[in-house]
Amino acid sequence: MTGSRLLVETGASRVLVDAGLYQGLRELRRRNWDDLTVAPPTLDGVVLTHAHLDHCGYLPRLVRGGLDAPVLCTSETAELAAIVLRDSAHLQEEDAAYATEAGISRHGTALPLYDQADVERTLLLLHRVPLHDDVPLTDDVTVMLYSAGHILGAASALLEADGSRVLFSGDLGRPDHPLVPRRENPPPADVVVVESTYGDRTHPHPPVDPGDDVLADAIRRTVGRGGSVLVPAFAIDRTELVLLRIGALMSGGLVPTVPVHVDSPMALRALDVYRRALADVDPVLLPRGWDPRTFGVPDLRISRTATESQALNEPKHPCVIVSASGMATGGRVVHHLAHQLGDPRNCVVLTGYQAIGTRGRDLLAGARQVKIHGRYVPVRAEVVDDQEFSVHADADELLEWLGRCDPAPRAVYVVHGEPEAAGALARRVGDELGWCAVVPRHGERVRLD
Repeated sequence: MTGSRLLVETGASRVLVDAGLYQGLRELRRRNWDDLTVAPPTLDGVVLTHAHLDHCGYLPRLVRGGLDAPVLCTSETAELAAIVLRDSAHLQEEDAAYATEAGISRHGTALPLYDQADVERTLLLLHRVPLHDDVPLTDDVTVMLYSAGHILGAASALLEADGSRVLFSGDLGRPDHPLVPRRENPPPADVVVVESTYGDRTHPHPPVDPGDDVLADAIRRTVGRGGSVLVPAFAIDRTELVLLRIGALMSGGLVPTVPVHVDSPMALRALDVYRRALADVDPVLLPRGWDPRTFGVPDLRISRTATESQALNEPKHPCVIVSASGMATGGRVVHHLAHQLGDPRNCVVLTGYQAIGTRGRDLLAGARQVKIHGRYVPVRAEVVDDQEFSVHADADELLEWLGRCDPAPRAVYVVHGEPEAAGALARRVGDELGWCAVVPRHGERVRLD
């Protein structure tokens, strides 16, 4: 599900599509420390589909290992990747320092996977590419990017490699994202490599009554009993969507108006990128009630300093706190969880995919206690799963996108999903479209010609 890295080789070139970090289970995270089967200095280029950590977070490790080749991506992805990678390096350095100080490193002095210097060298390699430009990356590999509709700047990548056309979906968005361009139909390709995050399920349809939804109910219940709502939100894109929804609910009188705190330095920087990107968009095309300063939230409050964040650990009055990370694996939200999970008045609203091995997945599964900072914390707060925020295409939407391929590809490779999800999508592609669809093994090689 995480750690997207896909290699395209010709007789003369080696190009990597995405360079993501593995997240979740410890045995997966350990793969981040494994040597690639291809030495980074031998790569002729990297194509980055978008700025989420599981697609871009391994880039500085490649640079530390000797990568010195162009990394092609959209302009918005370059801006967001700079935010994500700098934050990731900071966390890597913090974790290494803690492991050394606590004496829990096997190596005496723990080393980070990469550091800030690696990130700054990485950012120099980012080459901003407009959508639909045919970009020659090497003598026998050209790249063209298409909107994927997932987050700002997200793209699908068509590589023409030594005469074969292979399309990488990247993470595909839903048809109705309110803030980013819609995903485009797939261009003609001989082979398609498609993600399968939600390959075995469909998303719920939005309720007819905008006040009769999961988040609105959670806010009303929680404020009614004197508690606070904690929303672990992904800093890139999800924070923006959560604020838009809360703003609409509060402005419409559908939930009580209480302070809404954004407590994530990375999310605040990402908000600025979205504001700049949307500044020139015709207001008619933007969501109703859009306000670039507040996202429509009547009482929006920003927590920038550590002191301001600490004050939100135990709020004195009902409020909503939106804080990263979305799977509760790190960042300020972990401190809030440590203080708030034990109070039954509070509520935690999960707003997206929760990978196996994360605290978010444990909470979703009904854990009675979770481990935070070396101690177990009882889970007495209400935990709510709001699937309406997902910006991943579901199984029906993935199949609909694939069905627009014309002509039909020779093969479809189903990747970036847990085994059940990937297998289910591959079966549907075979049964409903009649195409050859395969879930490749980790490290498997296939021919494109």
